[in-house]
Amino acid sequence: MKHNPGFLKLVNDAKTRVKQVDIDGYKKMPRGGHVLIDTREDREWDAGHAAGAVHLSKGVIERDIESQVPDKSATLVLYCGGGFRSALVADALQKMGYQNAISLDGGWRAWNEAGLPVEKP
Repeated sequence: MKHNPGFLKLVNDAKTRVKQVDIDGYKKMPRGGHVLIDTREDREWDAGHAAGAVHLSKGVIERDIESQVPDKSATLVLYCGGGFRSALVADALQKMGYQNAISLDGGWRAWNEAGLPVEKP
């Protein structure tokens, strides 16, 4: 996908402040040690998502995260289509006090390429 320059500037700025993990690093993380959060839109989630993920789209996550994950020290691995929107979300969550918000670099695309488990309706 070709992204607009203003969006890329915003994402690149956020990436200077957030933790990121690539798919190989993610596969080495303990399964029970984090909450996997899909930040994509409803239609993207409905088409298929990472097995075990929680859906909190970029449009509502700041509003709903404290109800879903009240522990601000919890490790949150956030993914979107390619790792751009999830970086923006990680940045926002850090501003809300979440200390371990991590953006999955490569996102859904990398998840599928790695052959990780997927759930479809």
